[in-house]
Amino acid sequence: MARIKIDYGIDLGTTNSAIARMENGESVIKQTKNGMDTLPSCVYFSKNKKGERALRIGMKAKDSVYSDAITALSKNEPPKECGYLEFKREMGSDKKYSNENMSKECYSPEELSAEVLKELKSLINDETVNSVVITVPAMFTAIQKDATMKAARIAGFKQCELLQEPIAACMAYGLSSEKKDGKWLVFDFGGGTFDAALVKVEDGILTVFDTEGDNYLGGKNLDEAVVNKILMPSLKEDYALFSYETTEWKKKALMDALKGPAEELRIALSFADSADYSTYDRNLNLGKDDNGEEIDLEITVTKDRLIEAIGEQYQKAVNICKNLLERNGLTGKDLSSLILVGGPTYSPIIRDMLKEEVTPNVDTSINPMTAVARGAALYASTIDANVNEAEIKKEAKADIVFLQVGYESTSVESSEWVSISIDKEKTGNNSPNELSIELQRADGAWRSDRTSVDTNGNVIEAFLLEGKPNTFKVKAYNQQGNAVEIFPSEFTIIQGVKVGAAPLPYNIGIAVYNDIKKRGVFLPARGLEKNKPLPAVGVVSDRKMTQALRPGVSTDVLSIPVYQVSGLEAEGKTAALNTQISNVVVTGDDVEQLIPENSNVEITLHVDSSEMMTMEVYFPSVDFTVKKELDLSKRESSEDAISWVNKELGSAQRSIEALLSSGISVEELNKELEAVKELASSGNDPMRTQSNLKEVLRKIEELDDSTEWQRVERELREKFDRLEKAQNDLGNDKSAQLVSQIRSQVDNVIRVQDAKLGREILGQIGKLFVHLTLVYQCMGLIRDCHNRFGTIRWKDASRARQLINRGLEDINNQPSVDKLHPIACGLIDLMPNEEAANAGGLLK
Repeated sequence: MARIKIDYGIDLGTTNSAIARMENGESVIKQTKNGMDTLPSCVYFSKNKKGERALRIGMKAKDSVYSDAITALSKNEPPKECGYLEFKREMGSDKKYSNENMSKECYSPEELSAEVLKELKSLINDETVNSVVITVPAMFTAIQKDATMKAARIAGFKQCELLQEPIAACMAYGLSSEKKDGKWLVFDFGGGTFDAALVKVEDGILTVFDTEGDNYLGGKNLDEAVVNKILMPSLKEDYALFSYETTEWKKKALMDALKGPAEELRIALSFADSADYSTYDRNLNLGKDDNGEEIDLEITVTKDRLIEAIGEQYQKAVNICKNLLERNGLTGKDLSSLILVGGPTYSPIIRDMLKEEVTPNVDTSINPMTAVARGAALYASTIDANVNEAEIKKEAKADIVFLQVGYESTSVESSEWVSISIDKEKTGNNSPNELSIELQRADGAWRSDRTSVDTNGNVIEAFLLEGKPNTFKVKAYNQQGNAVEIFPSEFTIIQGVKVGAAPLPYNIGIAVYNDIKKRGVFLPARGLEKNKPLPAVGVVSDRKMTQALRPGVSTDVLSIPVYQVSGLEAEGKTAALNTQISNVVVTGDDVEQLIPENSNVEITLHVDSSEMMTMEVYFPSVDFTVKKELDLSKRESSEDAISWVNKELGSAQRSIEALLSSGISVEELNKELEAVKELASSGNDPMRTQSNLKEVLRKIEELDDSTEWQRVERELREKFDRLEKAQNDLGNDKSAQLVSQIRSQVDNVIRVQDAKLGREILGQIGKLFVHLTLVYQCMGLIRDCHNRFGTIRWKDASRARQLINRGLEDINNQPSVDKLHPIACGLIDLMPNEEAANAGGLLK
């Protein structure tokens, strides 16, 4: 019989995935065909000698990828890349995967994820699964979440709800924990992503009130660190590996082959102080070095050496948690529990770091590998499934009566009222006028009295067992006392935990032009600030049209770029350093009347619980609204990311140097930028490189904004001192009065520390300084033109020579502004445009 709730939860992970189902009120992990709780998120395309294609998913696929790397090294020939791992990190990009064994030209990350979802769905063989809750990292962007929804559709799911992974973990933990009050921190360190979430718990009611994370930090980074800092250096000591560093396929094959040993050593050192690894013992052939010697990895790794290699990656996650606590005015002492989620959290290294740096209350009571899937199924049991009445009637053994059953799916009370009525419309012509309904709790220890129910309905009080899901059978009897087949015939109420709405992980708004920064900055939609509960509605008002929209004219365009911005203080930040999730376009084809230029525009954004969005654009002048569904299908290419990184690396370096020249400490920023440069030079992960560089640039902007007054004050003092010197040397009584007025303004602005007003005063100082020293600036320009005469591509060299000679003569014979300024302006007019633009800022 069909389910009235979704009841299925999937943890779609970077390295491992899992599926759980509600069974008799319990969230149960459905094991893989190998008897494992989790399925490696790996897809491999194979083809036999007959040319028959086959798809391997899970452990067989992962073993095949590893085997291909070993085979390539042993044969000393480039491998055929037929298998793929960690494609979740590419969700939301336009990356394509292709090989000759595929049945079509290429696969996208969404399509590979869909194959993993299909494999998980195939583990259920007693019913058809059409509805599912799939978890996503809390810090996934709307574009990445849209890609996940697309993967679900490709996999054949007709209904899909998305759930943030930390909330799923809270569901699993909260049900079993005796701690029903306090504050929790979820530490979710997965295979490819990291999330931290702060949770407030009051009488078992859970509310996530802030989140932070890194979509490019996870177990993958730990294995890379072990390979690069332990295994490769060890091999280089014993073997000649120059060709492995310069030949791309060799380098990648060796790195892939060493990921297995890296993971094995990392796991072994979770339970021991040292661990050995030998490829010889395992009969693994890593090929030959440049001298023809067989490469064998023989190594003993201590826990201290492992900490040295991977500690930096774990520290990033710990620092995110510390910053999250700090911005909420909390310390580790305020936490009653720190909940560990994700395979890497088995390591005593991270557990010890968390106990030392965050809180001693590290809770290890739940299985970190399956908590998210189990929590997702618990959450799924609270979401109504799309029910197909025709299929239910077809499966029924006799005429079936449909009921409308209303109840709270989660509760912290000892009982809940359940409303029940006969749904005559769905039941059809054979619908009875009245039934007697009885509820029976699955443990057999409680049942209700029989209650008369008709189309108007009635209520029954259901008594709950504490701290667990309570499943109730619904029994129905007609007036003759005979049992009647009904739907639904059972329902579940989870007692002991109640989850509040998921929070927005980002601020959502639009980009508007900023006159001071001379670029587009972020304007949040009021109501869609970070951590607002979902679903949510946001408004952007008081905007004006920059051009008219004429009815039916498709070339008349209003463009509204929509952005997601991290951090609590988002307004005014550079929009381009964040994620543009969509660009809503309204054209003349969308309007029925003329919308004049400078007309007011009001924007309303609706965001549902899975962060899918719609926009309403309202034009008050004509009382007309255009509704648009946001297209979140935009995919960024690796080529675009590489191009952007190459362009912005220089900008970041110049910005850091400018801060340094202003006396601002930039040591940490320099370190982070160097790490980005190193990652960029490897070329391995363009999207991660771009994300990390954007983070550095955001920090630069934040430091620039926070130290703006410090720099303005320093510049004010320096420029005013220079102005006073110019006044003493060149000024008169009139200019002395102006300098005195500016001195009063400078003293006042330093007292109130107003950076904007300080910039305005700097403009006044600059103008007066130019006026006082204009004769010297003209002299400098004329002499520079004389010295560089042969290198400047003059429009009229003869005329330029005449002006320079006349200027030099005036300089040697009582120079004045009246004489030299016209000559300087004439020389600028004779320069090519690029020379004139660099004429020292001298204005005509």
